[in-house]
Amino acid sequence: MNIRVGHGYDVHRLVTDRKLILGGVEIPFEMGLLGHSDADVLLHAVSDALLGAAALGDIGKHFPDNDDSFKNIDSRILLRRVVELLEDEGYGISNIDATVIMQRPKLKPFIPEMVNNIAADCKILVGQVNVKATTEEKLGFTGEGLGVSAHAVCLIYKK
Repeated sequence: MNIRVGHGYDVHRLVTDRKLILGGVEIPFEMGLLGHSDADVLLHAVSDALLGAAALGDIGKHFPDNDDSFKNIDSRILLRRVVELLEDEGYGISNIDATVIMQRPKLKPFIPEMVNNIAADCKILVGQVNVKATTEEKLGFTGEGLGVSAHAVCLIYKK
């Protein structure tokens, strides 16, 4: 069996007057993420991990921020398109593991819905997706509340 590993990373600045959307879930918070799309760092990291594992570039290649058709787009739509690209290349997804790094708010109550969204969009079982959240103990830009970052790793296989 041909198996491949991918890693994705994304970061966006926190600003006022934007919704905070992570894993396709709107999180009640006084700030949101700045970006061309909805700036969902978690789904962007997952998308980049999947694209990387299949050697298909990154989300910037497929959904450039200078293309107005992607302005404020729901990142779940982008993730579904990434999954279609993988399917076109004959790949299936074995599992996804992701971590969101931000100081606040606490994400624990929202993680099950994030996992459900990712599993649904990737056409895999909930048990194949793991999402974690951590702080950076008030260190760095995430710890100071200036932004949010996310890492994701995945394992894909040739069908």
